[in-house]
Amino acid sequence: MNGEVANFGEAIVLNVVDGVATLTLNRPDRLNSFNDDMHREMRAALAAVQAGRTDGSVRVLVITGAGRGFCAGQDLSDRNVAAGDEAPDLGASVEKNYKPLVMTLRALDLPVIAAVNGVAAGAGANIALACDLVFAARSASFIQVFCKLGLIPDTGGTWILPRLLGPARALGLSLLGDKLSAEQAENWGLIWKCVDDDALLPTVQQIAAQLAAGPTFGYAQTKKAIWASSTNDFGTQLDLERDIMRACGHSADYREGVAAFMEKRTPRFIGK
Repeated sequence: MNGEVANFGEAIVLNVVDGVATLTLNRPDRLNSFNDDMHREMRAALAAVQAGRTDGSVRVLVITGAGRGFCAGQDLSDRNVAAGDEAPDLGASVEKNYKPLVMTLRALDLPVIAAVNGVAAGAGANIALACDLVFAARSASFIQVFCKLGLIPDTGGTWILPRLLGPARALGLSLLGDKLSAEQAENWGLIWKCVDDDALLPTVQQIAAQLAAGPTFGYAQTKKAIWASSTNDFGTQLDLERDIMRACGHSADYREGVAAFMEKRTPRFIGK
């Protein structure tokens, strides 16, 4: 699927160039907030990315937003919650849409980069934070707006925030709903890097190209091990490291890496 631009409807655009798949959330008039159609298109796009990973045409995924925002979370206008109307089952929405979305991002066996180009609010913030590397424009911000609606930080927020920030900061963001600047998010260790607005996409494109040319089999295993460490005890994690190192040692990428080092040349990794 190299060189292809795929539209899965109107809300998601997927572009693949030189192994880098760029997935753009494309509802700029609604700050790229999610409705049911957008969730459906997102699932189809991520399935295409996984298929591209299998056939070797996709080695890195970049997620960004169209227009002035990254993602404002759930589109509330998509739900009729006026007084007197039947209350929606928000648990069903989490189970059907948001849980599978972040689980899929975590399970993809390739690096996933969020390029946060503007506000990331609610579920939009936590979708970004579920990615492996998060770069944000200096004008971007992260807001856990759930408290303004009497809700909790879903889409993995109650799991991600305390692990990255500790309970004090996680509770402060979740109970107060304060806007967290991209610069402060970097200082707190919530994201990887804050860059100037005009440097965001060039920086992400450079990093994505670097990763796409790298040993993506090993990257996938690193991702697997890092995420597993949050629930494993020390001995279990050491066992996992042993098993993964065994698998990596039998990979074509490892053999190529060693050969290139010995021959003093640039390695040519194939992701297997």
